[in-house]
Amino acid sequence: MKPTHLRLRRACAAAAATAVLIAPAAADSASGASAPERSAPSTAAAAPTPTPTPSSDADSGFTPLTPAVAAQLDAAVRRVMREAQVPGVTVGLWAPGKGSYLRSFGVADKATGAPMTPDLHVRIGSETKTFTVTALLQLVDQGKVGLDDTIGKYVTGVPNGDRITLRELAGMRSGLFNYSLDDAFVKKFEADPEQSFTPQQLLDVAFAHPVLFEPGAEFDYSNTNLILLGLVVEKITGRPLHDVITKDVLGPAGLRSTVFPTSPALPAPYAHGYTDQTASGQVEDSTHWNPSWAWAAGEMVSDVQNLRSWARTLATGTLLKPATQAERLKTTPMDIPGAGYGLGIFDVQGWIGHNGSIPGYEVLPVYLPSAQATMVIVLNTDSQYKGQEPSTLFGEAVTAIVTPDHVYPGHKPVAPKAG
Repeated sequence: MKPTHLRLRRACAAAAATAVLIAPAAADSASGASAPERSAPSTAAAAPTPTPTPSSDADSGFTPLTPAVAAQLDAAVRRVMREAQVPGVTVGLWAPGKGSYLRSFGVADKATGAPMTPDLHVRIGSETKTFTVTALLQLVDQGKVGLDDTIGKYVTGVPNGDRITLRELAGMRSGLFNYSLDDAFVKKFEADPEQSFTPQQLLDVAFAHPVLFEPGAEFDYSNTNLILLGLVVEKITGRPLHDVITKDVLGPAGLRSTVFPTSPALPAPYAHGYTDQTASGQVEDSTHWNPSWAWAAGEMVSDVQNLRSWARTLATGTLLKPATQAERLKTTPMDIPGAGYGLGIFDVQGWIGHNGSIPGYEVLPVYLPSAQATMVIVLNTDSQYKGQEPSTLFGEAVTAIVTPDHVYPGHKPVAPKAG
């Protein structure tokens, strides 16, 4: 997964936001049907607010969410849905003094036509990385581990394990091969997406490949890094990772609708997910595929309102000591202009957070400190459109309207089709 999400052949996170992942797949022509034209108004539609003074607008860089702006957002979301053939999407925007916008479009289940709604659970792919790294940083705060400890201190058999630090793992600068880019692994998964994988099996795949570069020399998004960090958390605490995250991160953060599952089951209500990462190459319902292959890098489940809350918590460091949060937010360049990756977090054009993708789902929960604004986008497909993540296309279309000085992720938008 790269900084966009947790696809198999693609990465999870900001890098993925720019479609840097491998083997991009074109969206299947049957993947959207007429769903993009359906919309379900949310419980919190766009709220008009008093027009701020020009100086306050300039200071925040966030366009007030008036009914006219809401109409622009509606049209932009529907355009991306139509072009990228996305079954269903929910888009949420919140900014103090500027109003809010929360609307769902399309369908959550193509078989029944059930509408997409803001309360549905979805798999969040690489957003999971933010929770795993938060759990690690809490242990740093407790003095139980150091960011500059080597991974070899906690896990044996890691190539360059005596030199790769936990900081380099969390910052995607380890040089370790990403197991989810291994062709044999991908074929094995696609042949039986309901099978279960252990963390050690994932590491075995990664370690069969040579290291890509010396520790710290480059940025390369790798799910392998997070599997190792998950094992570190388990070793230090003596508890399963899902228990640590549930009790030490989700509990204090007040995220009651977010879970780290120990089975393929999704908590109700949930949206069905659709992917073209299949053995046949055709779009299939991946809702109940086993996410164990993603584990600490991408196995979790959440909903829009929890992601809204978490985006702010993550960006402001509520669960960490200020000095630790400051370390987390020290970014190094990625492979897109105006973007940097910290410790399980990115800063893309001022938007701080992480994106996520896993077969059938994508999420983009981010926070813009300059406007104290939050954007959350969730959708029920990960099929790319012209080599780009659909969540990136939505993020781009939305931010071009509400934060023109902070367009996510900063590359040239895909030109709309004529007609």
